[in-house]
Parts: sequence; structure tokens; C-alpha cells
Amino acid sequence: MRNIFLCLMSLLSFFHLSARAQPDVPRMEPPFWWAGMKNPKLQILVHGKGIGQAKVSIAYAGVRLAETIRTENPNYLFLNLELAPDVKPGRLPLVFEQGGATKTLDYEIRAKSTATNRIQGFDQADLIYLLMPDRFANGDPGNDNVAGMLEKADRKAPFGRHGGDLQGVINHLDYLKDLGTTALWLNPVLENDMPASSYHGYAITDFYRVDRRFGDNEKYLQLIDQAHQRGLKIIQDMVANHIGSSHWWMKDLPAPNWIHQFPEFTRSNYRLAVISDPHASQADSTQMTKGWFDTTMPDLNQNNELLANYLIQNTLWWIEYSGIDGIRMDTYPYPDKDFMARWVREVMHEYPKFNIVGEVWIHSAAISAYWLKNTFNRDTYQSTLPSLTDFPVFEAVTKAFNEPTGWADGLSRLYHVLAEDFVYEKPENNVIFLDNHDVSRYFTSVRENPASFKMGLAYLLTMRGIPQIYYGTELMMAGDGGFHPDVRKDFPGGWPGDPQNAFTPEGRTPAQNEALDYLRKLANWRKGKPVIHHGKLTHFLPEDDTYVYFRHDGQNCVLVAFNNSDKPKTLKTKRFAELMTGYQHGRDVLTGAKVEDLQTLVLPAKSATVLELGR
Repeated sequence: MRNIFLCLMSLLSFFHLSARAQPDVPRMEPPFWWAGMKNPKLQILVHGKGIGQAKVSIAYAGVRLAETIRTENPNYLFLNLELAPDVKPGRLPLVFEQGGATKTLDYEIRAKSTATNRIQGFDQADLIYLLMPDRFANGDPGNDNVAGMLEKADRKAPFGRHGGDLQGVINHLDYLKDLGTTALWLNPVLENDMPASSYHGYAITDFYRVDRRFGDNEKYLQLIDQAHQRGLKIIQDMVANHIGSSHWWMKDLPAPNWIHQFPEFTRSNYRLAVISDPHASQADSTQMTKGWFDTTMPDLNQNNELLANYLIQNTLWWIEYSGIDGIRMDTYPYPDKDFMARWVREVMHEYPKFNIVGEVWIHSAAISAYWLKNTFNRDTYQSTLPSLTDFPVFEAVTKAFNEPTGWADGLSRLYHVLAEDFVYEKPENNVIFLDNHDVSRYFTSVRENPASFKMGLAYLLTMRGIPQIYYGTELMMAGDGGFHPDVRKDFPGGWPGDPQNAFTPEGRTPAQNEALDYLRKLANWRKGKPVIHHGKLTHFLPEDDTYVYFRHDGQNCVLVAFNNSDKPKTLKTKRFAELMTGYQHGRDVLTGAKVEDLQTLVLPAKSATVLELGR
């Protein structure tokens, strides 16, 4: 009896887990995988008390255990498997042996999806709607507080959790479709079980679990399915640079170099330019890429090959598991740049229709282009990123309509920023925007001038690139980016009992309805206009506080004209003959009025005119 007791105690000690795991079952990530993936290699992270001392064996047709890797931490094993092209789905038995005791755990190999409507990618034909799940709508108040999770909901706290969730997004998918959007970008939905201020989602504590205060993994799949049924795509926000300080790794790191560590806390200098700067010091470059993003965000070391494999597989897992259509990668230039090139390459190899936009927050088009694929970089760095956030265009459009037009001011800003498009192989792949969750809301940027606000919307929806709007922009929500909660306020009507429900016309002010209708008309018109999606852009130097450009493809032509003056302007079109010859009339997209005489155009004060030209 005593020997049996000792044997049982040995097994219990061997398979002792963290508090989140099931009894006698070590944590394994990815939790399952698929047969038929292009890359035959699979790395499984195994974590459990003393698991690193175990010997592992498998016996499954089409699967070979190529390598067992142990780290300095005896609580980890990394299993490198190779899956044959014809491996069958099923339960793969993993046999752990230690001290004469054995334990067999099943690892699931699933069938890869063959559905044709999954994983569509996104491109210039889309209009992306960015929303913060915690601040958009509370569809399930029952998950506002979850037992065992560190932070509770407090809607009055500017930096606290307010209770928005995935069900809230599902409840308003029809609103988003009616608005004219075709793709939804949600700020990160993965678990952020931090003590405070993690509503934004960028302090991930579990890479394989949706935050339970948003719902769960199944609710996320439901959102994606419901969105796809309405023709809406889903873009998942991911983070490869850092984790939250409460991530389960931080209690038991696989290896000391899993994260960047310093003798004392060292913060990133946030200076993206040093990576491409030919004169940059090593000290500045090291602080940029290895310094922590914040005190609560440990910086990951992608030069650790085990971690690099983990991050790549996690991305592939979410794509195959959920059927998302794209990724927005947070803080793209901060991780190791060679790893990021590899990450994109492996994701796009597995899913060629996919698309990825990297957040590259820099003021220069030249430095931005450094991070795009096929850019000629003199340091020989070859990026693989297909799309980036166009901050140079953002900065131009937030100032252009506030100033009289001069040599470099006002509308000239819009001209000059586009004149630098030669640095991009495909500038039309850039994601353009008026605002997002990190900067001042556009209505605030244009000094709460409704006319300037509308001009910005017209520019966004007719310009080259992939347009993105931020939740509440359609309502002219205001907010100063100097204080994050000011630009992350709750969408009015998203919570039961809200005094205003802006999801309905009755719940909006007349000014809000006018702004929303303006956006909706342009956005829904844009959906069916390939000339806007893929047509060539030709623009003319601003004159007399007006700016004119054309989108054209040989078959169709759209004229866009801005009058930034407080007075109406009569515009003679002879100057634009190279593009207007042969066109006899036009239709005003915003008013529906037919324009019979194209020789002169009357531009109302502080307005945008969008004309479809006809022969």
C-alpha cells in the first residue's frame, strides 16, 4: 500500500499545474493543430511541474517526434513534431515517462477547414471600422465581472473596464453594415488579466484565450460567423512585441532570455527612426527594440527561437481556428525586424489571400516605406509587410482644412504628402485614417467645424488606400488624444439605460444624423466603385484655396474638388482637360444632382464636391 501511495504522489507531483490548468494535465500550446498545413513542423510548448525531466514518445501514423528541447527551467518541454502531408485527423497520444511512471495525454489533430468563404483578406475595396470592444456596446452584463479575474468593471473609471463585449458587437452588426463598412478591426480581444487599466487589450496574459469579460473563444467564433454572413470581414489586432506583466509566463519564464531584461527598468525610447537611420548609435537602437513599452508590458525577445516559433504558430492557429480575414499588428517596428519579416512570410505562405497591416507610427513617408515589402533599402533589409498605417497622410489631413492654403500649408499639405508616394511600391495598400484609439478624434482636430469634418470624410473615402474610420467618428464624437480615455469614450446607447441611443436616428442629434448620413452615403456609394478602389490617382496643384484630383481607370472617372475657403468658388475646368476631355456631364454623388456644364464648377464654401463624370 505504501508503494502505491508513493507512486501516486510521484505522479501528482510530476503533473502539478498552474492554477488555470485542469488537474493532472499539463498546459500544452497550441492546444490543438491541423492536418494539411503547408508547413509540416509543429512545436508544442508543454508546461508542468518538473515536466522537463520527462522522456516523451509518440506512436501515430504520419507524425514524427523530431526533437525534444529542454530549457534552463525544468518545468518546460518543447516538442518539435513533423506531420506528413497525408497525416489523418485524430488523437495523437503523447507518452510522458519519468521515474518509472508513465502518463499518456491525447493531443488533437483536426481537419483543416475547406470552406471557401473563410479568410478573405482585405484590400482597397474595403472600409474598415475600428472599435474598442470594451467601449462599444455591452451586450451581456453578466460577464462584466468574472470570478477569479483581477479587474472588475467600473464604468465611471476613465482607465477602468466599462463592460463592452463581443455580444455587444454582434448586436450592432446590422448598424455597421448599413453604415457602409465592410471590415471590422477590433482592438485586441485576448485575455488581459491585469490588476488595472487593461481594457485596451494590449497587455495580453494568455495568447490562446479570449478575455472572458468579452465572452469566450466560442463567442468570438460566433461574432466572426455572424459578420461573415453579413459580408463583413474581421481583422484581429495582435501584439508580438510585448505581453502583460501578469502573463502566466512571468511567474515561471521558460528561459531568462524569453524577455529582454536589464539591471534596472528600461523603457523603449519609442524612436522608430533609429532602426532605419544609417547613423544611429547601437545604444539608441537597443533601447528602441529591447526597452519595455511600459512598466506593465515586458518586452519579448524574438531572437529566442522557441519564442519566435511560438508567436508564428499562435498567429497561424488563430487564423485557422477562427477564420479571421486579416491582422493589424501593433507596434510593428518594435520587435526584431528580421523576425517580423519571417512572421509575415510564413503567415502569407500559409494563407496567400490574407492581408496584414502593420502599425508604423512615424512622420516620414521614407521611413514608413522602409517597413514595406519590395522597398529598396540601402542597408539591404527586406521587409515582407504588405500594408502599413499611413501616418504621414493622417498628419496632413488633420491640419489641411484648418489653414488657408499656402506654399506648404492648408490644402498643399494634401498635395505634398501624396507627392512622396514614389517611396512606396504600392501606396494604394496603405491604410489611411482620420483618427484612431491613440490620437485626437478628427472632429476635435478640425476644431469641431462640421464643414471641415465632412471634407475630411470625403477625402478619406475617395483617396488612394484602404480607408479606416474609428467608432463614433460618424457621430462627430470629440476627444483630445493627449488623454487616452478622452478618445475612448463609450458609444452612446451601447449600455442598457443610456440616456442617448445613437444607434438609432431618434437617439442622435440633427447634427449627428447629418454627419452619419454624409458618411453612409459616401461609404455605400464607394462599395460599388472599382474606380475608387483600384483606379489611378491624378491630382493638380492647389490654387486659390481649392484642390482637385481624379480617380480614373480608362472606363470611369471621378472628380473630387475641395474648396477650403469660407466663400464659394467658381472653378474653370480647362486646366483639367487631360482627364475631362470627352466627358459631357456629371452626377454629384452627395446631392444626386446632374451637372450639365462641366466647363465651370461652382464649389460651395468649405466643401467637397464628388462628381461621377459621364460621356
